[in-house]
Amino acid sequence: MARIAVIGAGMGAMAAAARLAVAGHRVVVYERAATYGGGVGRLTRDGFAFDTGPGLLHLPAVYRDLFVKTGKEPLERCVDLVQVDPASSHVFADGTVVALPNASRAGVVQALDEAVGAGAGERWSDLVNRAREVWDATRRPLLEEPLRADPAARAPLGRDPYPAVRRRGLFRRSAPVTLASVAERELRDPRLVALLESHALAYGLDPRHTPASATVLPYMEQTFGSWYVRGGMRGLADALYERCVARKVEFRFGEEVVGLFEKDGCAAGVELAGGAVAEAETVVAGVSPGRLAAIAPGAAGNADVPPGRFTVCLALRGARPAAAAHRTVVHGPDRDAELTEVFRAGAAGAGVREPGPWRYRPTVTVLRPDDPATRPDDGHEAVTLTATVAPHGQVDWSDEVTATSFADRMTDAAEAVLPGLRERVLWREVRTPADVEAATGAEGGGVPAPVLAGADGRFLRPGNVTRVPGLYLAGGFAHPGGGLAHAGMSGAMVAGLIVSGTDWRGSE
Repeated sequence: MARIAVIGAGMGAMAAAARLAVAGHRVVVYERAATYGGGVGRLTRDGFAFDTGPGLLHLPAVYRDLFVKTGKEPLERCVDLVQVDPASSHVFADGTVVALPNASRAGVVQALDEAVGAGAGERWSDLVNRAREVWDATRRPLLEEPLRADPAARAPLGRDPYPAVRRRGLFRRSAPVTLASVAERELRDPRLVALLESHALAYGLDPRHTPASATVLPYMEQTFGSWYVRGGMRGLADALYERCVARKVEFRFGEEVVGLFEKDGCAAGVELAGGAVAEAETVVAGVSPGRLAAIAPGAAGNADVPPGRFTVCLALRGARPAAAAHRTVVHGPDRDAELTEVFRAGAAGAGVREPGPWRYRPTVTVLRPDDPATRPDDGHEAVTLTATVAPHGQVDWSDEVTATSFADRMTDAAEAVLPGLRERVLWREVRTPADVEAATGAEGGGVPAPVLAGADGRFLRPGNVTRVPGLYLAGGFAHPGGGLAHAGMSGAMVAGLIVSGTDWRGSE
């Protein structure tokens, strides 16, 4: 039985801890905050409850496998996991509305034909079918196997497997195939383009520069469905924490790791704020790149700060209509202005945005769960608005005027789904990327995206095995990237590498 120190109590770190404890190791988790879950947060007030992190789960098989492998109770006995239907509703800039059924290819085709026009559903379906080739080509090397340090082994992941339809004509230009170019060439209709690009934007990816392999994101959602935990997605973090405790994982909250303790060039424990050293044979770090650089400079690599998430929690008077969709995406009217503001690091002359009027209306996701546990009674409704925004630092989200004016913009957008919204508001609370940074330690409050193939490997994350022997990486800032499911996969990979050795090649 080895002693294993885990830095951070995010979903990936806890997934690794539970699996390692079942394998017979003594696992201690050190978390600087007062609670677990990382970005999977919850706000409760006056009988209302809101998710302040992910609102849905798209690959439940990851957590089903985790709970089967770590105990006798399966996932569905630990949380009430339900499919949402429709999977999503969309309000496009021209006023077109479409509701897409959950995990139904034929239903999606019919819905798009009826809302957008004949042939729209077939064009979307053809694209999703091509995205299946991305899934088949990358599922194992990206989602089930650890990322190898050998450049030759990584080289295939630098090539985009999306089978893009070639542009015809003698004078066609050769250029990198991006999600935006695929959308324009294969979907054509601006509403379908917005639908595809919204999947990238939701993960903080710029469709203008993201490889076409990002088509796998709507493929996964449409194929495996959208799922919700009754009581809120925080319930998934609660269940994982309880599973860890049942497996004798020890949690030490309010204890910050400030350094890696090394012996003979190998990880041998962690140094805690205050000077104490906790020795361990193996260390698992589930932290952001900046914190990793401070703790273990020899293991850290360069990493850009990804966009963040701006959240507005609305406590409303009045009942939730029975026909309301759980999730509605209200698309912004000026795609170019929005992408320029969100991805400011790539904009010419972009610096820190000065407080002032916003020049665009964001794409806003409106979450309206049909869940009595989120509201004090049936005469009220809990609604959460989210938008992808530039990280803290590129915008000073700690400035009250900036945050308030942006929350107003989001509320204005949500009026397309909730007419008379402002008259229904009892109170609202805002969570900016600055708040996320303070709560989780992630630089800029950035939310990492899932890994993608293509673009010469620029959309990969650091591998789970580091340059420091005995130090491993888990969570959204490590392979295979961000998102609830991907974090769970990272925990499985780290556990496999530690239990079976660094020659482990992934799940069978």
